This record gives sequence, structure tokens and C-alpha cells, in this order.
Amino acid sequence: MTVAECMTPSPQTIGVAQPLSVGREMMVKYGIRHLPVVEFGRLVGMLSERELDLLESIPELDIESTPVSRAMTHQVLCVAPTDSIADVAAAMADRKVGSVVVSKLGDVVGVFTTIDALRALASIARGAG
Repeated sequence: MTVAECMTPSPQTIGVAQPLSVGREMMVKYGIRHLPVVEFGRLVGMLSERELDLLESIPELDIESTPVSRAMTHQVLCVAPTDSIADVAAAMADRKVGSVVVSKLGDVVGVFTTIDALRALASIARGAG
């Protein structure tokens, strides 16, 4: 089974200069927890709900004016759509990350998260039972 079969395709992305409040609004609107961060169409980071939650707990921080670049993770694990979910899940576990960006020829084509991995596992387990 490949990542392309299990990923969330055509994910929402956010610009590096957008305020954190826009990231929060997008996460709520689309029911997502991870937003690839782009600058000039190129992936530069990942914004997660966990990071937003942490920053929103800081009273001095204004999410209306703080740019995404201040909160995003710069080290993003990228995989190809043709990679096996077994290899990607192992890499995610080794690096202790909850999501990876799926890219093809430098373009963001999907996001593969722990939820996607659990859905794949459930599908495999049902087939084995």
C-alpha cells in the first residue's frame, strides 16, 4: 500500500507571512490539525494544532499579528506518493512526528498523518480478519 492510497490529497496550505489566527481559522473550518507552510509556492515548514495551542496559552502573544513563520516547524519530513506506508509510518515513529508532507516534483500533493495511518491499519486488519 502506498502513501498516495491513504494520504489526504490536495491539502490546504498557508503562507509563511499569514497571521496565526488565519491558521487557526483554517484548521477549524476544514477540521484539520496540520498545515503545510509555503513561501512563493515552495514548502518551508509545517504548522500544527499542537503548536498553535501552546502559543495561544501565552497571554502576551497576539495571534492576530504573529506570523506563521514564528510558530512553524522548519524540519518537515517529506515523502513521495509512491513510498510505502510501512516505510513512512516507521520513519514517522522514529522521528516522533504526527504528519508528513507528500510531494511530487517539489509540489505539495498531500499530507499523511497518524490518522491516515490508523485508517490504513484498520483497513488492513479488517482484511486479515
